[in-house]
Amino acid sequence: MSSDLTEKQETHVSEQLTDGETTTEAATETDTTDTADSGAARPSKVQRLEHEGDIAADYLEELLDIADLDGDLDMDVEGDRASVQIGGADLSLLVGSNGEVLEALQELTRLAVYRETGERSRLMLDIDGHRAQQRERLVALAETSIAEVRESGESVSLEPMSAFERKVVHDAVAAAGLTSESEGAEPKRHVVILPA
Repeated sequence: MSSDLTEKQETHVSEQLTDGETTTEAATETDTTDTADSGAARPSKVQRLEHEGDIAADYLEELLDIADLDGDLDMDVEGDRASVQIGGADLSLLVGSNGEVLEALQELTRLAVYRETGERSRLMLDIDGHRAQQRERLVALAETSIAEVRESGESVSLEPMSAFERKVVHDAVAAAGLTSESEGAEPKRHVVILPA
């Protein structure tokens, strides 16, 4: 890693947005057209997100080369964020025991995108399908907890979760027609599902 990236990490880590608990200004950025001196229009939001994915893929390819790991990268735009998935042989070292390494790599990749574009990124990184498996487990947990809230009429507090995990639960609760809130401070921030 370059010292430039380290400086950016130290300077901008506090500015990075967490998944699902971002300010609406970043999540609902509008596609305005800026005209430069040449009269060229600013790229569309999808084009900007695709560009983020390209920058992230280049950064991650270099990282895989340095670590001497084989991995196939797949880039996509999902909703209002760029998404990069890495698949391959054994990439468990890049995930970590509870996804801590994956979270750190995602933040570093977002910083690499910020360094190139000057704009904050909400890029989502997945390695070996870890987040997809997490999402399935969390949706099942949310459904069980929603049923408990409906049956008892009382709120249910879940265990502490990362921002990504809380976002998945909040989305599942909203889809079921209930409301939820995040309470507490990191690292014990958790979701509370409220009765209707």
